[in-house]
Amino acid sequence: MGRGHCGQDIWWHGKLRGCGYRITASREAILEAFMRSADRHLSAEDIYISVHNANPGIGLTTVYRTLEILVDMGMVFKLDFGDGRARYELATAAGQANHHHHLVCTRCKRIIDYTDFIDDEVELLKRTEKGLSEKYKFDITNHLIQFYGVCDTCKTAK
Repeated sequence: MGRGHCGQDIWWHGKLRGCGYRITASREAILEAFMRSADRHLSAEDIYISVHNANPGIGLTTVYRTLEILVDMGMVFKLDFGDGRARYELATAAGQANHHHHLVCTRCKRIIDYTDFIDDEVELLKRTEKGLSEKYKFDITNHLIQFYGVCDTCKTAK
């Protein structure tokens, strides 16, 4: 298995191989861009800019294709914050607990990741998912929660 910058096993190598995908330089560069920007919601263009200087052979089409694969595998979430531009976020990496939800300001488009009340939400969601799974015979594998509204800065800037 590959080694990360700190000598740790790179968790995505096993995941890619396990799903029948090769570990290519472009896939590694794109995943490393996520690791460097773990606290941001990246567009395909953001990722392209991040990887293209060091890897000029990686085109925007390759970025989009790779993102599709990573979303299908559940390694990356595709997010829609209502601004007409898809954003992507690395799913929880092996051994990390970074589950969070989003508050999205409909005026300035600011995105706030929050972890407050996650335990309460998880309990409610477990009951909801169980009920939905039973009623519709549907296996739920994940969820995303986004609340839309107006942030404090926009409220006071009237």
